[in-house]
Amino acid sequence: MIVNHKYKFIFIKTQKTASTTLEIALSQLCDENDIITPITSSDEEYRKKLGYQSAINYNIPFSKYNKKDFLKFLCTGKRKRFYNHMSSSEIKRYLGKDIYDSYYKFCFERNPYDKLVSLFYHHGGFQKYSSLLEFINKGELEIIKGFDQYTIGKNIAVDDIFKFENLDESIMIISDKLNLDNPLKLPPKKLKSQFREKNTHYSKLINQQVKRKIDIIWARELKMMNYDF
Repeated sequence: MIVNHKYKFIFIKTQKTASTTLEIALSQLCDENDIITPITSSDEEYRKKLGYQSAINYNIPFSKYNKKDFLKFLCTGKRKRFYNHMSSSEIKRYLGKDIYDSYYKFCFERNPYDKLVSLFYHHGGFQKYSSLLEFINKGELEIIKGFDQYTIGKNIAVDDIFKFENLDESIMIISDKLNLDNPLKLPPKKLKSQFREKNTHYSKLINQQVKRKIDIIWARELKMMNYDF
């Protein structure tokens, strides 16, 4: 997740949408005044090699704490933080309404069927699970926030939701909205793509039973983004 004050944008980091690659790309626009949440040590090392701004200012100021936050801090000694897949409602609460409402907010969504397969391989694929159905039935999809991450009270809380499938075109639109002198460039290394078998289309792996489950679990995303099988 990134909050950039110079270009006045908030990047809400959704899951399985090339979000870490995008976050690293957007980091080149940031400096020590911005908020960038931590990523894995290997990804952070890669970002440093590119010369981009690392994770910074992710501890939430005490001035933003409520009583519950203070009690938790007193009991655990741990600061509350902005974190990678933070929801819109949390960001707005701790960043403040004025900044949240006035900055350009965007995120990405992905075809739920393709997202399922991507997540499946990321978690071990067929080496760990006998089938996609077993993967779903074990509750592995519960970590995906999806619709709930970029909505507040079931209302869309961002300015743009781009499709992962239109990544290159979306980057051009984002660059234009941020008034960048040059279009944003993605880093050459594709992060986390090594987990999935190459050229594995989701339609080859998803049967009707699995499809029906996805149609229910991610019904809101399918309808809102006009995705189909």
